[in-house]
Amino acid sequence: MRFGVVTFPGSNCDYDAYAALKRVLCAPVEFLWHGDSDLKDVDCVILPGGFSFGDYLRPGAIARFSPVMKSVIRFAETGGLVWGICNGFQVLLEAELIPGAILRNESLRFACQWVRLRVDSNRTPYTRGTRPGDILRMPVAHADGAYYADDETLMDLETSGQVVFRYVNAEGIPDEKSNPNGSRRSIAGISNREGNVLGMMPHPERAVEPILGSEDGLTLFKSLLGTTATGVDSPLRKRVVSDRGV
Repeated sequence: MRFGVVTFPGSNCDYDAYAALKRVLCAPVEFLWHGDSDLKDVDCVILPGGFSFGDYLRPGAIARFSPVMKSVIRFAETGGLVWGICNGFQVLLEAELIPGAILRNESLRFACQWVRLRVDSNRTPYTRGTRPGDILRMPVAHADGAYYADDETLMDLETSGQVVFRYVNAEGIPDEKSNPNGSRRSIAGISNREGNVLGMMPHPERAVEPILGSEDGLTLFKSLLGTTATGVDSPLRKRVVSDRGV
């Protein structure tokens, strides 16, 4: 599997994602510049954390209109794997590849801390190496991280299995204290209905080595690599590839 990490003006976790893939996992990876439209035949696009375009207007609002995003949207709509982390999650929401919005943290303070995530769905390529109920430990770093959706959208996300991660305590139970930003229903990450697009606020790329304090982020990266190794792919991707006769 070949990865592409998009760099927007203001990205600051693009090198973290690149290092996790290149140095820790020895996976093929290259940078994708926001002003280009060529995705260079990668199998998975990562939209990294940071402050794209200075978070002017609102986080992700300007980056969503970068030339590369036209290609990313087409790629996602044909079943390509797209992973938005922190600011990348915000970009995905602005691009309407996943539903909902991100609001300012309930505390009105920048949250920089370790959190526990409970895996609620292992039906995505990013979580196939996990079991529902598994708890992963990784950091968050954001001022705008509170996931919001109206009640109807939340119900649809729940019933369709699109809630992938929740903030939880040590016992695996969501509560106010373990929620770092006031996200509705303690949601930390969601997917689109097909499962090929994942957005999450915590940083798995910052939890890939013991020296960093956790290796739990590797679980998600290895799930993706295992997806290719076992030939697992999204139904949408299979259909499109078949139609093209590839």
